[in-house]
Amino acid sequence: MTCHKLLVGAFFAVGTYSAFAAGPAPVLDINSNPDSLSQRLATLERKLDARNRAQLDIQRQLDDLQTEVNELRGVTELHTHQLSQVLERQRELYQELDRRVSEALKPQNTVPTTIQSSDVHTTAEVNYSSNLSENESYDRAVNLVLKDKRYEQAITEFKLFNQKYPNSTYAPNAHYWLGQLLFNKGELTLAENEFKVVVDNFKDSSKRSDSILKLATIAQKQGNKFKAIALYKKVIAEYPDTSTAKLATTRLESLQ
Repeated sequence: MTCHKLLVGAFFAVGTYSAFAAGPAPVLDINSNPDSLSQRLATLERKLDARNRAQLDIQRQLDDLQTEVNELRGVTELHTHQLSQVLERQRELYQELDRRVSEALKPQNTVPTTIQSSDVHTTAEVNYSSNLSENESYDRAVNLVLKDKRYEQAITEFKLFNQKYPNSTYAPNAHYWLGQLLFNKGELTLAENEFKVVVDNFKDSSKRSDSILKLATIAQKQGNKFKAIALYKKVIAEYPDTSTAKLATTRLESLQ
């Protein structure tokens, strides 16, 4: 019995010693270098602060860029609005000139053929100068219609202008007005050729829709009903919500 107690006590002593020998090791390992742990924490805090500052700088830059984009968008919208107003005003001026030409070309204002022929031979060849600038040549032809009502000479002037300045910004208008003058004289085939030039070669011209309408009118006068209908429908399809389309609609209804 005594031996048994001694053995138990020996085992207990050995276990107790082992526990004291092994136990303190992790405590010493954790607290062995508190300064190093503090340095690591301080380094992490500095990195976090630097990252936060960088994010704030990026956010400020994004805000500045967004402000600039908004300002540029506002300027663009303003310029777009101003441009649309200029284009609309130009369209109104073209329509007014077209109206004045149409009024000037009414039958009661037409100069007799005999007088027209004499005008062509006496003035057109003498007064036309090849030294005239593009603007002067165009203004001269227009004034012959609107102011002087010398339509035969105007035909000659517009032909000369189109030959000399085929790529002029006035070219679609010049061909259109020449077509109108020829149309008024009853030279439908020659007028048709001029209107076709506008339709085929000047896709962006404000005179293109009117030229298609004129081609439809010529086809109708020539008795080509199906061609006239197709051209009236072309005007309505390509230029909806315009005065030209409304006029085409009215004429189309009269044919159907």
